[in-house]
Amino acid sequence: MPIPRRALAAAAVALVLPLSACGSGDSGGSTDASGRIEGDITFQTWNLRANFKPYFEGVVADFEKKYPGTHVKWIDQPAEGYADKISADAAGGTLPDVVNVSPDLVAPLAKAGLALDLDKSAVRYKKEYLAGAWAGHQVPGMTGTYAFPWYLNTGPLFYNKSLFEKAGLDAAQPPTTYDELFTDALRLADKSDGKVATLANVPTIEDFGRYGVELMNKEGTAFSFNDAKGVQLLTKYKELYDAKALDPQALTATPESSGKKFLTGAVAMNPGSALDLGNFKKQAPNLYKNIGITDQITSTGKVNMYVMGVMVNARTKHTPAAVAFAHFVTDAQNQMSFAKKVAIFPSTAGSLDDPYFTKEDGTDETRVRVAAAKSLKNAVNYTPVLFSEQMKTALRNEIAKALQGKQSPRTALDNAVKACDTLLRQQG
Repeated sequence: MPIPRRALAAAAVALVLPLSACGSGDSGGSTDASGRIEGDITFQTWNLRANFKPYFEGVVADFEKKYPGTHVKWIDQPAEGYADKISADAAGGTLPDVVNVSPDLVAPLAKAGLALDLDKSAVRYKKEYLAGAWAGHQVPGMTGTYAFPWYLNTGPLFYNKSLFEKAGLDAAQPPTTYDELFTDALRLADKSDGKVATLANVPTIEDFGRYGVELMNKEGTAFSFNDAKGVQLLTKYKELYDAKALDPQALTATPESSGKKFLTGAVAMNPGSALDLGNFKKQAPNLYKNIGITDQITSTGKVNMYVMGVMVNARTKHTPAAVAFAHFVTDAQNQMSFAKKVAIFPSTAGSLDDPYFTKEDGTDETRVRVAAAKSLKNAVNYTPVLFSEQMKTALRNEIAKALQGKQSPRTALDNAVKACDTLLRQQG
């Protein structure tokens, strides 16, 4: 069973810790992870027990066998309310020793002094992970890394070769950069008299990142995606929208509605998964025969990754055991084993060179897996760890006004940055 999309996309609600969570550290543990690995620790996952109970029970048993003086209590929390549960535990001093987190969840915990800095306590493990994945749980304005990278995800783009060919474009050479995308999209719209859009979604913060926009200052105190490059990107999207190269219903699009547009040939490109390929095969065999698979559009040369992590509570009483277990869960062997049970990718260096991620066997699932794995080796998490769901909504609302001509792209992004900076200050 696939892990819920919400978890894979690290789309948790922004977490705001009460001031009481910061505390004085009197009850804190040691940051020294070099001592004897022993003691009882708790490990919390995020909505994984229902589908992966035998796997995690096996990981715990293997760890306890390797370190006889340890005992791990595994607890699992439901997807709904996970951020609230962590916030309550942090405030109440009951945060588990080892916690499954996404980057946006780890940021407030790091600021509150509750997330162990692995660059100080476990830097010897850094070389075992992809550089982009290790950086995924770093927090702007702070030095350090606050969770071990765990599983990754990304998605290639599907495109309809026949629509490209009808527009006189080379279906074997789909666009790879935004400039190429804009050129091809305008041609597709022109040749189809506005009946075929290339995209079904408005730009997100990840698009600005992949375009090469500096999203936030290095201090983590203000957003900066309203710079000249950001305005340029939104101006291009406005041009697409006016030419119907961006679907007219993109302002209210959902993943489901975008998928239907692609299925019916109204849209030429759309992100997807192996499950989508299976649907195309059943519901739209002509589309299935003409499916192309390519990397995400990026002008930086690096695609976007979604990353999950495993954080160590800075106040654990058993730092060596907690660090050892967090590393054990995320080591190459256990990540590879997990990746073969669900459609995710390991964050460990070298794992993506395994034949499982490089050799095709003719199945749709493998076809997509190989394409995605290839792009992940140097991928980065473009979504700023401090960018909350409320901020995503604010950006989307301002972009909609710009596309509709109600305000200029410059004004839209200035307003979005102002709103996001206000929300950032409220995070504390």
